[in-house]
Amino acid sequence: MTNSTASSSARKKTSAAGPQATTVLLVRHGQTPTTGKVLPGRAKGLHLADLGREQAEIAASRISELKNVAAVYSSPLERAKETAAPISRALGLKTKIDRGLFECDFGDWTGKELKKLNKLPEWRTVQSAPSTFRFPNGESFTEMQTRMVSALDRLRAEHPGQTIVCVSHADTIKAAVAHAMGTHIDLFQRIVVSPASVTAITWHGGGPIVLAVNSTGRPLTELHPS
Repeated sequence: MTNSTASSSARKKTSAAGPQATTVLLVRHGQTPTTGKVLPGRAKGLHLADLGREQAEIAASRISELKNVAAVYSSPLERAKETAAPISRALGLKTKIDRGLFECDFGDWTGKELKKLNKLPEWRTVQSAPSTFRFPNGESFTEMQTRMVSALDRLRAEHPGQTIVCVSHADTIKAAVAHAMGTHIDLFQRIVVSPASVTAITWHGGGPIVLAVNSTGRPLTELHPS
């Protein structure tokens, strides 16, 4: 058999087998002193609270039970990197920073108290029709979703047949789940993503399958397509 014939045969076998499934574990950062009180956005200097560090350790313990975890990626923000750190340590890996996993840019709303924001007339739009809203001097929800989904597409393409961890933020993870499920972004606020929870999505030849959303206790080794 010539080299060209052998290469052609190998390509046919790969094509017949189809692309290898890649699983992405989306981990929201742990709790901070302002979780549920302030819209921190991309402001620097916000670190995990003591509870958040405990949550990150629990997430790391759960993820360490899995085999074939090839990489840990994180949003550039401190609270995400601090959540990723024990996960990387438990897996013997180094955290890689990826700006595609960044929090939504809330623009002029960054750092504002939620109890004041939810009194604004725009808040109803944020909750019921987010596709129509852009944060003043910031990002729109559709731009945020496109950025997050593009980042996941890029990262999973680098790890065929493997599992990767991506530590990010509530809205970005919810937007990714909505996209994977074929749900309009206007409904993504119905999804709950708690601090240090794990959301698992696997991609294969037929498209994405959402294995778990907002998982905080179930053994991750049990996650597989039905």
